Amino acid sequence: MKKMLLVFIFSLILVTSFQTISAEPTQDSNELRLQDMLMLLLTPYIEEDLTNYYSKIRKDVSPHITPWKIEVIDTNRNHFRGFQMQITFEIEPTDGGQWIPIGKDRMTYEISSGPDVKLIHHTHLKTYKYPPE
Repeated sequence: MKKMLLVFIFSLILVTSFQTISAEPTQDSNELRLQDMLMLLLTPYIEEDLTNYYSKIRKDVSPHITPWKIEVIDTNRNHFRGFQMQITFEIEPTDGGQWIPIGKDRMTYEISSGPDVKLIHHTHLKTYKYPPE
């Protein structure tokens, strides 16, 4: 019994350490597909919030996002099996035409049944020169 427990713990440590070492996925997985589906569903909300924000600081370009360029930073839920969740990610919106990054933002959304999606925190991290030199 102790041997089984040790093998399980060792396997868990190996899997966890491997996940933290490999930053960029090199093959498809269920987790990656679910993350991509979530980003596709959130894209309209993200673009609307970014358009509202960037229209105040940039008049020359409207932000567009590419779902595969969104980096998930953190996910939380209100309690075990609770259906009020938060997702925090960083994104570099682009100009949409040449796909040139125009800035970098960190955003946190709350997602709950309904479905309800609302932006609860937005931090603008950086504005890039456009067009880049």
